[in-house]
Amino acid sequence: MLTLVSFDLCPYVQRAAIALAEKGVPFERRDVDLANKPDWFDAISPLGKVPLLQVDDEVLFESAVIVEYLEETQAPRLHPAEPLVRARHRAWMEVGSSILADIWTLETTPDRAAFDAKALSLRDKFRRLEAVLDRGPYFGGEHFSLVDAVFAPAFRYFDVFDRFVDLGTFTDLPKVQAWRRALAARRSVKSAVVVDYEVRLEAFLRRQESWLAGLME
Repeated sequence: MLTLVSFDLCPYVQRAAIALAEKGVPFERRDVDLANKPDWFDAISPLGKVPLLQVDDEVLFESAVIVEYLEETQAPRLHPAEPLVRARHRAWMEVGSSILADIWTLETTPDRAAFDAKALSLRDKFRRLEAVLDRGPYFGGEHFSLVDAVFAPAFRYFDVFDRFVDLGTFTDLPKVQAWRRALAARRSVKSAVVVDYEVRLEAFLRRQESWLAGLME
């Protein structure tokens, strides 16, 4: 039994949870409070972050490492078989990570200029995705891949953002919107978070002294 050490709002944990679910690998999930880290967690997390994946007596950290380990050891394969296509997928996974960084700024910055800059950055990145997406429903077509596992948690933020503010992120991007809907309907994506995830995320956003929190009011 693998153990996924997690935090309830962490999008990087969701990547690992989605990959585990897609591969049908049983695992135990162990949540920690990152504001009050237990001693056992500090002892095994070199960076003080989640996710961690406990494999026998070993502990893997960093979500990219965890999902690649799962890809190497567990079927079915989620990466494309052809090396060049696989490299392309990995490159877009990095874009997904940069999108999460932009979202973090949206959540926390009190500065309107910084907020607006990241909103424009997000719009531009999704516009570029619109240009590379094909027939769908997923990034690579009919088959769910690790790129999808990376982007599903990013799309999930907008389920809450959209209640309070129209950022225009997906306006006139029909392929991206269809991809977002397909991922939201996927069982592995739904099960990657606690049932009241959106309530918890909204509460987190309202606690921030941020420009977004002001818009939510």
